[in-house]
Amino acid sequence: MMRREDIKIGIAPIAWTNDDMPELGGEISFEQCINEMQKAGFEGTEIGNKYPKNPKILKSELEKRNLKVASQWFSTFFTIGKFDKTIENFKKHRDFLKEVGAKIIVVAECGKSIHGNINIPLCKNKPIFNENEWKKLSEGLNILGDLALEKDMKIVYHHHMGTGVQSYEETVKLMELTDPKKVFLLVDTGHMVFANGDPVELIKKFPNRIKHVHLKDLRKEILEKTYSEDLSFLEAVKAGVFTVPGDGIIDFKPIFDILNEIDYTGWLVVEAEQDPQKAPPLEYAIKARNYIKKLIGF
Repeated sequence: MMRREDIKIGIAPIAWTNDDMPELGGEISFEQCINEMQKAGFEGTEIGNKYPKNPKILKSELEKRNLKVASQWFSTFFTIGKFDKTIENFKKHRDFLKEVGAKIIVVAECGKSIHGNINIPLCKNKPIFNENEWKKLSEGLNILGDLALEKDMKIVYHHHMGTGVQSYEETVKLMELTDPKKVFLLVDTGHMVFANGDPVELIKKFPNRIKHVHLKDLRKEILEKTYSEDLSFLEAVKAGVFTVPGDGIIDFKPIFDILNEIDYTGWLVVEAEQDPQKAPPLEYAIKARNYIKKLIGF
């Protein structure tokens, strides 16, 4: 049974201000974002583009609101040969997260990625890695895993639409190519279902490697439109393909059941990027928190 003391429930700032599209939530301040996270009953946050870059200031602002740092995204570029630069940037990123009290570092390979370009259709341009690129990626991730463990931290890999590790099969392949003691997995419910995969099967397959969970839901009509009209990832986001758990087509009960079964401990982070003009962040944050409480009891 998932015990209250083993689970921390957080929310990402991407519902308030979007890192890939700064015009979404451009008017919303860092203070408004974290005040509303606290108000909605969350105990942690991932780090967004408006957060203070000084770890002492960031920690102090979050502590005032009883919030902790769950993690922050880090882009790797191993497949396109940026090995040294990725390692160098990772060390700075790791040390910053260590200073603000995070234990988990979210990583995703952005070499050849199209998810950040609003003009590139998602389906027909999806990047595919060749065997040499898979090798570069897995070797690079093993090194990052070692660097994280040096500081008593873990890297978790984020499968993501519009990248070379998008589908269930690609995620499985990456897990099988990397060292299970060094490279762990973030399960993102929305991205896995978006890619026609099953998050429950993924959790069952790698019970010991799931160390971070992103909870997001999908709106059926926008999902279908994304495929039928081959929208870009960012067009799909702007149209509202993602929403908070309990507001879309994903049944979260089997997901929480399997997390229970594997004795998952760690963060459950609501991460549902939407246009805050269409989906008021506080309202949706409260909706998500209530839904999670209904399903897991806290």
